Amino acid sequence: MRNVWVPAALLLMVAGWGANQFSPLLGAYRGELGLSPSAATGLLALYVVGLVPGLLFGGPLADQRGRKPVVVWAIVLSALATVALMLGAHVVPWLIVGRLIVGVSTGAVLAAGSAWVRDLSHPPFGTATEDGAGARRAGVLLAAGFSISGVVSALVATWGPFPLVSAYVPHLVLCAVTLPLALRCPETRVEPAAGAPRGRGARDPRFLRRVAPVAPWIFLCPTVGFAVLPAQVTVHAPGYEVLYAGVSTLCAPGFGAVVQPWARRIARRGVRATAVFGLLAIAAGLVLAAVAAWRAQPWLGLLAALTLGTGYGFVSTYCLTMVGRIAGPSELAGLSAIMWVLAYLGFCTPFVISLLSGVVAVPVVLLVLAGLALLTLLSARDETDRDGHESRRAQRVQRLRDAGVL
Repeated sequence: MRNVWVPAALLLMVAGWGANQFSPLLGAYRGELGLSPSAATGLLALYVVGLVPGLLFGGPLADQRGRKPVVVWAIVLSALATVALMLGAHVVPWLIVGRLIVGVSTGAVLAAGSAWVRDLSHPPFGTATEDGAGARRAGVLLAAGFSISGVVSALVATWGPFPLVSAYVPHLVLCAVTLPLALRCPETRVEPAAGAPRGRGARDPRFLRRVAPVAPWIFLCPTVGFAVLPAQVTVHAPGYEVLYAGVSTLCAPGFGAVVQPWARRIARRGVRATAVFGLLAIAAGLVLAAVAAWRAQPWLGLLAALTLGTGYGFVSTYCLTMVGRIAGPSELAGLSAIMWVLAYLGFCTPFVISLLSGVVAVPVVLLVLAGLALLTLLSARDETDRDGHESRRAQRVQRLRDAGVL
Protein backbone atom coordinates (compact mmCIF):
# COMPACT_ATOMS: atom_id res chain seq x y z
CA MET A 1 0.00 0.00 0.00
CA ARG A 2 2.91 2.35 0.64
CA ASN A 3 3.75 2.88 -3.04
CA VAL A 4 0.42 2.17 -4.73
CA TRP A 5 0.32 5.81 -5.86
CA VAL A 6 3.52 5.55 -7.95
CA PRO A 7 2.08 4.14 -11.24
CA ALA A 8 -0.69 6.75 -11.23
CA ALA A 9 1.84 9.51 -10.55
CA LEU A 10 3.96 8.24 -13.44
CA LEU A 11 1.01 8.93 -15.74
CA LEU A 12 1.08 12.53 -14.51
CA MET A 13 4.74 12.62 -15.50
CA VAL A 14 3.89 11.20 -18.94
CA ALA A 15 1.19 13.85 -19.38
CA GLY A 16 3.64 16.60 -18.42
CA TRP A 17 6.17 15.12 -20.85
CA GLY A 18 3.66 15.15 -23.69
CA ALA A 19 2.61 18.71 -22.94
CA ASN A 20 6.10 20.21 -22.82
CA GLN A 21 8.11 18.22 -25.37
CA PHE A 22 7.03 20.76 -28.00
CA SER A 23 8.14 23.89 -26.15
CA PRO A 24 11.95 23.77 -26.63
CA LEU A 25 11.44 23.11 -30.35
CA LEU A 26 10.00 26.57 -31.06
CA GLY A 27 13.35 27.76 -32.43
CA ALA A 28 13.62 24.71 -34.68
CA TYR A 29 10.13 25.26 -36.06
CA ARG A 30 10.96 28.89 -36.79
CA GLY A 31 14.11 27.81 -38.62
CA GLU A 32 12.93 24.65 -40.39
CA LEU A 33 9.34 25.63 -41.26
CA GLY A 34 9.78 29.40 -41.46
CA LEU A 35 7.20 30.15 -38.75
CA SER A 36 7.14 33.69 -37.40
CA PRO A 37 7.74 34.27 -33.64
CA SER A 38 4.05 35.06 -33.14
CA ALA A 39 2.98 31.92 -35.02
CA ALA A 40 5.35 29.74 -33.00
CA THR A 41 4.27 31.13 -29.63
CA GLY A 42 0.68 30.99 -30.88
CA LEU A 43 1.06 27.22 -31.31
CA LEU A 44 2.35 27.12 -27.74
CA ALA A 45 -0.72 29.00 -26.49
CA LEU A 46 -3.07 26.96 -28.73
CA TYR A 47 -2.49 24.09 -26.34
CA VAL A 48 -4.46 26.04 -23.71
CA VAL A 49 -7.47 26.18 -26.08
CA GLY A 50 -7.70 22.39 -25.92
CA LEU A 51 -6.67 22.22 -22.28
CA VAL A 52 -9.62 24.20 -20.91
CA PRO A 53 -12.37 21.82 -22.16
CA GLY A 54 -10.18 18.87 -21.17
CA LEU A 55 -10.06 20.19 -17.62
CA LEU A 56 -13.66 21.32 -17.35
CA PHE A 57 -15.06 18.06 -18.71
CA GLY A 58 -12.39 15.70 -17.35
CA GLY A 59 -12.67 16.86 -13.73
CA PRO A 60 -16.45 16.40 -13.26
CA LEU A 61 -16.32 13.19 -15.32
CA ALA A 62 -13.68 11.80 -12.96
CA ASP A 63 -15.89 12.64 -9.97
CA GLN A 64 -18.88 10.93 -11.62
CA ARG A 65 -17.31 7.96 -13.43
CA GLY A 66 -13.98 7.46 -11.75
CA ARG A 67 -10.42 8.81 -11.86
CA LYS A 68 -8.80 5.76 -13.44
CA PRO A 69 -10.73 5.50 -16.75
CA VAL A 70 -10.41 9.23 -17.39
CA VAL A 71 -6.63 9.18 -16.86
CA VAL A 72 -6.04 6.02 -18.89
CA TRP A 73 -8.00 7.15 -21.94
CA ALA A 74 -6.46 10.61 -21.74
CA ILE A 75 -2.95 9.11 -21.93
CA VAL A 76 -4.02 7.16 -25.04
CA LEU A 77 -5.21 10.45 -26.52
CA SER A 78 -1.88 12.05 -25.57
CA ALA A 79 -0.03 9.40 -27.58
CA LEU A 80 -2.23 10.12 -30.60
CA ALA A 81 -1.47 13.83 -30.22
CA THR A 82 2.25 13.05 -30.32
CA VAL A 83 1.77 11.17 -33.59
CA ALA A 84 0.00 14.25 -35.00
CA LEU A 85 2.94 16.45 -33.96
CA MET A 86 5.33 14.10 -35.74
CA LEU A 87 3.26 14.47 -38.91
CA GLY A 88 3.46 18.24 -38.42
CA ALA A 89 7.11 18.18 -39.44
CA HIS A 90 5.86 17.80 -43.03
CA VAL A 91 2.29 19.17 -42.94
CA VAL A 92 1.97 22.22 -40.71
CA PRO A 93 -1.81 21.90 -40.02
CA TRP A 94 -1.05 18.69 -38.15
CA LEU A 95 0.77 20.84 -35.58
CA ILE A 96 -2.50 22.66 -34.89
CA VAL A 97 -4.35 19.34 -34.52
CA GLY A 98 -1.63 17.90 -32.29
CA ARG A 99 -1.45 20.92 -30.00
CA LEU A 100 -5.22 20.98 -29.56
CA ILE A 101 -5.41 17.24 -28.80
CA VAL A 102 -2.49 17.33 -26.39
CA GLY A 103 -4.23 20.17 -24.57
CA VAL A 104 -7.43 18.14 -24.18
CA SER A 105 -5.57 15.05 -22.97
CA THR A 106 -3.31 16.94 -20.56
CA GLY A 107 -6.28 18.79 -19.08
CA ALA A 108 -8.11 15.54 -18.37
CA VAL A 109 -5.03 13.96 -16.79
CA LEU A 110 -4.29 16.99 -14.61
CA ALA A 111 -7.83 17.16 -13.28
CA ALA A 112 -8.37 13.45 -12.68
CA GLY A 113 -4.75 12.42 -12.12
CA SER A 114 -3.90 14.88 -9.35
CA ALA A 115 -7.06 13.78 -7.50
CA TRP A 116 -6.20 10.11 -8.12
CA VAL A 117 -2.64 10.47 -6.77
CA ARG A 118 -3.89 12.35 -3.71
CA ASP A 119 -6.47 9.63 -3.00
CA LEU A 120 -3.96 6.82 -3.46
CA SER A 121 -1.44 8.53 -1.16
CA HIS A 122 -3.72 8.75 1.87
CA PRO A 123 -5.77 6.14 3.79
CA PRO A 124 -7.52 3.86 3.02
CA PHE A 125 -5.43 3.37 -0.14
CA GLY A 126 -2.07 4.71 1.07
CA THR A 127 -0.17 5.33 4.27
CA ALA A 128 0.60 9.07 4.06
CA THR A 129 -0.91 11.04 6.92
CA GLU A 130 0.88 14.37 6.50
CA ASP A 131 -1.36 17.06 5.05
CA GLY A 132 -0.31 17.90 1.50
CA ALA A 133 1.75 14.73 0.91
CA GLY A 134 -0.40 13.65 -2.04
CA ALA A 135 -0.32 17.14 -3.52
CA ARG A 136 3.48 17.25 -3.32
CA ARG A 137 3.81 13.85 -4.97
CA ALA A 138 1.56 14.90 -7.84
CA GLY A 139 3.48 18.17 -8.19
CA VAL A 140 6.91 16.49 -8.19
CA LEU A 141 6.07 13.94 -10.90
CA LEU A 142 4.32 16.55 -13.02
CA ALA A 143 7.33 18.88 -12.74
CA ALA A 144 9.65 16.00 -13.62
CA GLY A 145 7.71 15.32 -16.81
CA PHE A 146 7.70 18.98 -17.79
CA SER A 147 11.41 19.44 -17.18
CA ILE A 148 12.97 16.19 -18.42
CA SER A 149 10.94 16.20 -21.63
CA GLY A 150 12.25 19.63 -22.52
CA VAL A 151 15.91 18.78 -22.25
CA VAL A 152 15.47 15.37 -23.95
CA SER A 153 13.59 16.78 -26.94
CA ALA A 154 16.11 19.63 -27.21
CA LEU A 155 19.07 17.23 -27.24
CA VAL A 156 17.43 14.98 -29.84
CA ALA A 157 16.46 17.98 -31.99
CA THR A 158 20.01 19.37 -31.82
CA TRP A 159 21.98 16.23 -32.66
CA GLY A 160 19.48 13.53 -33.68
CA PRO A 161 18.23 12.54 -37.14
CA PHE A 162 14.95 13.99 -38.40
CA PRO A 163 14.78 16.23 -35.31
CA LEU A 164 11.15 17.32 -35.58
CA VAL A 165 10.09 13.68 -35.71
CA SER A 166 12.55 11.79 -33.49
CA ALA A 167 12.20 14.31 -30.64
CA TYR A 168 8.71 12.90 -29.97
CA VAL A 169 9.63 9.19 -29.90
CA PRO A 170 10.50 9.06 -26.14
CA HIS A 171 6.97 10.09 -25.22
CA LEU A 172 5.45 7.22 -27.20
CA VAL A 173 7.81 4.79 -25.45
CA LEU A 174 6.80 6.17 -22.02
CA CYS A 175 3.11 5.80 -22.84
CA ALA A 176 3.62 2.16 -23.81
CA VAL A 177 5.59 1.38 -20.62
CA THR A 178 3.56 3.21 -17.96
CA LEU A 179 -0.02 2.48 -19.05
CA PRO A 180 0.08 -1.28 -18.23
CA LEU A 181 1.52 -0.50 -14.78
CA ALA A 182 -1.22 2.02 -13.96
CA LEU A 183 -3.98 -0.38 -14.96
CA ARG A 184 -3.26 -2.28 -11.73
CA CYS A 185 -3.95 0.76 -9.53
CA PRO A 186 -7.33 0.74 -7.75
CA GLU A 187 -10.13 3.18 -8.48
CA THR A 188 -10.53 5.68 -5.64
CA ARG A 189 -13.78 7.46 -6.47
CA VAL A 190 -16.30 7.31 -3.63
CA GLU A 191 -20.04 7.70 -3.87
CA PRO A 192 -21.25 10.76 -1.95
CA ALA A 193 -23.29 9.81 1.09
CA ALA A 194 -27.02 10.34 0.76
CA GLY A 195 -27.96 13.74 2.10
CA ALA A 196 -24.31 14.74 2.59
CA PRO A 197 -23.79 18.49 2.18
CA ARG A 198 -21.89 19.56 -0.92
CA GLY A 199 -19.10 22.05 -0.76
CA ARG A 200 -19.21 25.41 -2.47
CA GLY A 201 -16.48 24.47 -4.93
CA ALA A 202 -15.09 27.47 -6.79
CA ARG A 203 -17.51 29.75 -4.92
CA ASP A 204 -15.87 28.90 -1.61
CA PRO A 205 -14.34 32.11 -0.17
CA ARG A 206 -11.12 30.22 0.57
CA PHE A 207 -10.79 29.29 -3.08
CA LEU A 208 -11.61 32.80 -4.32
CA ARG A 209 -9.27 34.57 -1.90
CA ARG A 210 -6.43 32.11 -1.45
CA VAL A 211 -6.21 29.93 -4.57
CA ALA A 212 -7.59 31.90 -7.53
CA PRO A 213 -5.13 34.85 -7.29
CA VAL A 214 -2.09 32.56 -6.95
CA ALA A 215 -2.89 29.81 -9.48
CA PRO A 216 -2.05 31.76 -12.71
CA TRP A 217 1.54 32.16 -11.52
CA ILE A 218 2.11 28.39 -11.55
CA PHE A 219 2.76 28.11 -15.29
CA LEU A 220 3.81 31.68 -15.92
CA CYS A 221 7.11 30.76 -14.24
CA PRO A 222 8.35 27.95 -16.52
CA THR A 223 7.00 29.51 -19.74
CA VAL A 224 9.03 32.67 -19.18
CA GLY A 225 12.09 30.46 -18.70
CA PHE A 226 11.78 28.26 -21.78
CA ALA A 227 9.67 30.31 -24.22
CA VAL A 228 10.62 33.96 -23.60
CA LEU A 229 14.23 34.09 -22.42
CA PRO A 230 15.94 31.80 -25.00
CA ALA A 231 15.25 34.17 -27.91
CA GLN A 232 16.34 37.13 -25.77
CA VAL A 233 19.64 35.84 -24.41
CA THR A 234 21.00 33.78 -27.34
CA VAL A 235 21.12 36.64 -29.87
CA HIS A 236 24.93 36.41 -29.81
CA ALA A 237 24.94 32.60 -30.03
CA PRO A 238 22.80 31.69 -33.07
CA GLY A 239 22.01 28.01 -33.44
CA TYR A 240 21.89 27.32 -29.71
CA GLU A 241 18.38 28.57 -28.99
CA VAL A 242 16.83 25.07 -29.00
CA LEU A 243 19.50 23.62 -26.71
CA TYR A 244 19.30 26.61 -24.37
CA ALA A 245 15.50 26.29 -24.23
CA GLY A 246 15.89 22.63 -23.26
CA VAL A 247 18.30 23.47 -20.44
CA SER A 248 15.95 26.24 -19.27
CA THR A 249 13.08 23.76 -19.25
CA LEU A 250 15.15 21.47 -17.05
CA CYS A 251 15.98 24.37 -14.72
CA ALA A 252 12.51 25.92 -14.29
CA PRO A 253 9.98 23.13 -13.71
CA GLY A 254 12.78 20.72 -12.77
CA PHE A 255 13.92 22.85 -9.86
CA GLY A 256 10.27 23.01 -8.80
CA ALA A 257 10.57 19.31 -7.97
CA VAL A 258 13.93 19.75 -6.22
CA VAL A 259 12.61 22.35 -3.76
CA GLN A 260 9.79 20.14 -2.45
CA PRO A 261 11.66 19.21 0.79
CA TRP A 262 12.07 22.95 1.51
CA ALA A 263 8.39 23.49 0.77
CA ARG A 264 7.51 20.78 3.28
CA ARG A 265 9.56 22.45 6.01
CA ILE A 266 8.16 25.92 5.29
CA ALA A 267 4.62 24.52 5.22
CA ARG A 268 5.00 23.57 8.89
CA ARG A 269 4.59 27.27 9.67
CA GLY A 270 1.23 27.18 7.88
CA VAL A 271 0.27 26.35 4.32
CA ARG A 272 0.04 30.02 3.36
CA ALA A 273 3.76 30.41 4.04
CA THR A 274 4.46 28.38 0.89
CA ALA A 275 2.48 30.88 -1.19
CA VAL A 276 4.32 33.83 0.36
CA PHE A 277 7.75 32.30 -0.29
CA GLY A 278 6.74 31.19 -3.79
CA LEU A 279 5.46 34.60 -4.89
CA LEU A 280 8.57 36.33 -3.54
CA ALA A 281 10.72 33.88 -5.53
CA ILE A 282 8.63 34.53 -8.65
CA ALA A 283 9.06 38.30 -8.31
CA ALA A 284 12.82 37.89 -7.84
CA GLY A 285 13.03 35.52 -10.82
CA LEU A 286 11.17 37.94 -13.09
CA VAL A 287 13.53 40.78 -12.11
CA LEU A 288 16.51 38.55 -12.93
CA ALA A 289 14.82 37.58 -16.22
CA ALA A 290 14.37 41.26 -17.11
CA VAL A 291 18.05 41.99 -16.49
CA ALA A 292 19.07 38.87 -18.46
CA ALA A 293 16.94 39.94 -21.43
CA TRP A 294 18.25 43.52 -21.26
CA ARG A 295 21.92 42.47 -21.12
CA ALA A 296 21.50 39.30 -23.29
CA GLN A 297 23.26 37.21 -20.64
CA PRO A 298 22.56 33.45 -20.97
CA TRP A 299 23.99 32.54 -17.56
CA LEU A 300 21.78 35.12 -15.86
CA GLY A 301 18.80 33.72 -17.77
CA LEU A 302 19.51 30.27 -16.30
CA LEU A 303 19.73 31.79 -12.81
CA ALA A 304 16.36 33.44 -13.45
CA ALA A 305 14.93 30.08 -14.59
CA LEU A 306 16.13 28.41 -11.37
CA THR A 307 14.56 31.16 -9.26
CA LEU A 308 11.31 30.95 -11.20
CA GLY A 309 11.40 27.17 -10.76
CA THR A 310 11.57 27.67 -7.01
CA GLY A 311 8.44 29.80 -7.16
CA TYR A 312 6.73 27.25 -9.41
CA GLY A 313 7.35 24.45 -6.92
CA PHE A 314 6.03 26.38 -3.94
CA VAL A 315 2.89 27.89 -5.50
CA SER A 316 1.84 24.64 -7.21
CA THR A 317 2.13 22.75 -3.93
CA TYR A 318 0.22 25.50 -2.14
CA CYS A 319 -2.68 25.50 -4.62
CA LEU A 320 -3.00 21.70 -4.74
CA THR A 321 -2.92 21.49 -0.94
CA MET A 322 -5.59 24.17 -0.55
CA VAL A 323 -7.84 22.50 -3.14
CA GLY A 324 -7.49 19.22 -1.22
CA ARG A 325 -8.66 20.97 1.95
CA ILE A 326 -11.57 22.81 0.35
CA ALA A 327 -13.09 20.05 -1.81
CA GLY A 328 -14.94 17.01 -0.56
CA PRO A 329 -13.93 13.53 -1.83
CA SER A 330 -16.66 13.56 -4.49
CA GLU A 331 -15.71 17.06 -5.72
CA LEU A 332 -11.91 16.95 -5.66
CA ALA A 333 -11.29 16.35 -9.37
CA GLY A 334 -13.78 19.03 -10.42
CA LEU A 335 -12.27 21.72 -8.21
CA SER A 336 -8.76 20.63 -9.22
CA ALA A 337 -9.82 21.19 -12.84
CA ILE A 338 -10.87 24.77 -12.13
CA MET A 339 -7.58 25.40 -10.34
CA TRP A 340 -5.61 24.08 -13.34
CA VAL A 341 -7.64 26.25 -15.73
CA LEU A 342 -6.55 29.30 -13.74
CA ALA A 343 -2.98 28.00 -13.63
CA TYR A 344 -2.79 27.66 -17.39
CA LEU A 345 -3.72 31.26 -17.94
CA GLY A 346 -0.04 31.88 -17.25
CA PHE A 347 0.86 29.63 -20.19
CA CYS A 348 -0.32 32.36 -22.55
CA THR A 349 2.35 34.77 -21.26
CA PRO A 350 4.88 34.19 -24.10
CA PHE A 351 2.20 34.88 -26.72
CA VAL A 352 1.14 38.10 -24.96
CA ILE A 353 4.77 39.22 -24.63
CA SER A 354 5.40 38.56 -28.33
CA LEU A 355 2.39 40.71 -29.24
CA LEU A 356 3.56 43.53 -26.96
CA SER A 357 7.22 43.35 -28.01
CA GLY A 358 6.66 45.77 -30.89
CA VAL A 359 5.38 48.38 -28.46
CA VAL A 360 6.99 47.61 -25.10
CA ALA A 361 10.46 46.17 -24.53
CA VAL A 362 10.49 42.63 -23.14
CA PRO A 363 12.48 43.59 -19.99
CA VAL A 364 9.86 46.22 -19.15
CA VAL A 365 7.04 43.66 -19.45
CA LEU A 366 8.93 41.28 -17.18
CA LEU A 367 9.40 44.00 -14.56
CA VAL A 368 5.68 44.78 -14.68
CA LEU A 369 4.95 41.10 -14.09
CA ALA A 370 7.30 41.14 -11.09
CA GLY A 371 5.29 44.00 -9.64
CA LEU A 372 2.04 42.09 -10.21
CA ALA A 373 3.48 39.10 -8.36
CA LEU A 374 4.11 41.32 -5.34
CA LEU A 375 0.61 42.77 -5.62
CA THR A 376 -0.78 39.22 -5.61
CA LEU A 377 1.12 38.65 -2.39
CA LEU A 378 -0.36 41.78 -0.83
CA SER A 379 -3.90 40.96 -1.94
CA ALA A 380 -4.11 38.22 0.70
CA ARG A 381 -2.42 40.13 3.50
CA ASP A 382 -5.60 40.31 5.58
CA GLU A 383 -6.24 36.57 5.35
CA THR A 384 -5.59 35.06 8.76
CA ASP A 385 -3.41 31.99 8.52
CA ARG A 386 -5.68 29.83 10.61
CA ASP A 387 -4.02 26.66 9.35
CA GLY A 388 -0.60 27.66 10.65
CA HIS A 389 -2.05 28.95 13.93
CA GLU A 390 -3.94 25.72 14.56
CA SER A 391 -0.90 23.64 13.63
CA ARG A 392 1.36 25.54 16.01
CA ARG A 393 -1.24 25.33 18.79
CA ALA A 394 -1.52 21.56 18.33
CA GLN A 395 2.26 21.24 18.49
CA ARG A 396 2.40 23.25 21.75
CA VAL A 397 -0.33 21.10 23.29
CA GLN A 398 1.51 17.93 22.29
CA ARG A 399 4.77 19.20 23.83
CA LEU A 400 2.95 19.94 27.09
CA ARG A 401 1.47 16.46 27.08
CA ASP A 402 4.87 14.90 26.44
CA ALA A 403 6.25 16.89 29.38
CA GLY A 404 3.47 15.63 31.64
CA VAL A 405 1.95 19.07 32.18
CA LEU A 406 -1.38 18.06 30.62
